[in-house]
Amino acid sequence: MNMDKLKMHTPNRADDNFKKLAALFPNAVTETINENGEVVRAIDKDVLMQEISCTVVEGNEERYQFTWPDKKKSVLLANAPIAKTLRPCREESVGKDGTPGGFDSENLYIEGDNLEVLKLLQETYLGKIKMIYIDPACGTAGFLVSASEYIRKHYEDTMTQEQWEHFSGEAFTGFDTDRTMLRISAMNLMLHSISHPEIDYKDSVSKQNEIRDKFTLCLANPPFKGTVDAESINDNLKAVTNTKKTELLFLALFLRMLKKGGRCACIVPDGVLFGSSKAHKAIRKELVENHHLRAVISMPSGVFKPYAGVSTAVLVFTKTGAGGTDRVWFYDMQADGFSLDDKRSPVDDNDIPDIIRRFHNLEQEADRKRTEKSFLVPKQEIADNDYDLSINKYKKVDYVPVAYPPTEEILKDLHALEAEITAGLKELEGML
Repeated sequence: MNMDKLKMHTPNRADDNFKKLAALFPNAVTETINENGEVVRAIDKDVLMQEISCTVVEGNEERYQFTWPDKKKSVLLANAPIAKTLRPCREESVGKDGTPGGFDSENLYIEGDNLEVLKLLQETYLGKIKMIYIDPACGTAGFLVSASEYIRKHYEDTMTQEQWEHFSGEAFTGFDTDRTMLRISAMNLMLHSISHPEIDYKDSVSKQNEIRDKFTLCLANPPFKGTVDAESINDNLKAVTNTKKTELLFLALFLRMLKKGGRCACIVPDGVLFGSSKAHKAIRKELVENHHLRAVISMPSGVFKPYAGVSTAVLVFTKTGAGGTDRVWFYDMQADGFSLDDKRSPVDDNDIPDIIRRFHNLEQEADRKRTEKSFLVPKQEIADNDYDLSINKYKKVDYVPVAYPPTEEILKDLHALEAEITAGLKELEGML
């Protein structure tokens, strides 16, 4: 036996177990003093029990720590599936010019907390752990948080330590031009165990941002109906769509920042789909001819109420740089599980599960008729229509003929009603 090859010690299982627990439950990591008086990292048993429990776990021992009333309940709520995201309050907001209730970044009131719409965006892509997510107009980071929740739901049990390190840091990137929103989004992400997100102050469409070919997935709700200073716009964006409209510039930005093969699901106002300006047509042509436009999902106008009533759509595309669009899938979404008024109360009608199911089985959509909620449109037909992407351009409506009675019969009924009214008036006069 070769004694030199024998390992004369056993692995430190405690260290290995600590690293695994710290990667899975970073909130449970604390510091303590060992027998030598040294500060060492340790696992807080009570916090760990709370992290893996669906109920509040009562602990007997108190310790020095950052705490507050009902902290355990807060941990429980943080671990539960979210139904809302942080959003600014219009009544308490003040614009840059001092106007009460002012919003200087239009994406703020659009983002909202419509989790069902966020689910639609995240479920569109079965996320891979090594993806790098970007939201160039992140606001309160609602889309990034939703993406992280999706990863936890589907991959938490199988993720490696390397994947957890990627998840807690470089996997999520967001930019915004409002420092208050950046603070809120950073806090929002850290409360969801993303301890080192890349959240930066950056005007995404300006010359300040030169990032290209970096990200694998973009989930975004860019500012609507905004304009920027023409001098500050990055020239490579104007080369794609020469405009000052933010909703068009951000589409060009998504294409630049994604790697080849990178995918995007973004919300745009309806005007992007059918606008007749050269800039509108240019960006639509770019998506259809030079990349792979996969889906256009039209949403009803009430999905972002009470903050905005604008009609919107979700564009789903893949950056290729070499085309790839053969057919585009259209879906006419009519309900998202909530009423379309300002109250946004839960209702039974919800098209989102159907959208997700059909999107992942597009080969079965080939025989769908244009009168149905979803159907495929050939690329050439879209090109022949000036790259119009509005669903009404291609949707057909079945007009059912209505049979009306003959004119003579209608006049006869009107005379009978008139006689009845006259008799009633005479009866009333007799009572006086």
